[in-house]
Amino acid sequence: MANPRIKNEEQYEALVKKGYSKEKSARIANTPDAGEKGGRAKPYEEWTKEELYQQAKRVGIQGRSYMNKKNLIKSLRTN
Repeated sequence: MANPRIKNEEQYEALVKKGYSKEKSARIANTPDAGEKGGRAKPYEEWTKEELYQQAKRVGIQGRSYMNKKNLIKSLRTN
């Protein structure tokens, strides 16, 4: 039986199955853009080294000042 408080029941069930709590799954499934594909940012490969460095700084990646562009991308993706 569908829960009337869940806007995107399919996404909710998938998140619960993936291991998210029911509360977090409901919160995600009830967002206005629930189920829509990601943002509109360009891929990291198209960013400049300075842009990658600033992003790494924002998320707190250690050793970023010693990294080249390839290592910055790898660190951002695995962070």
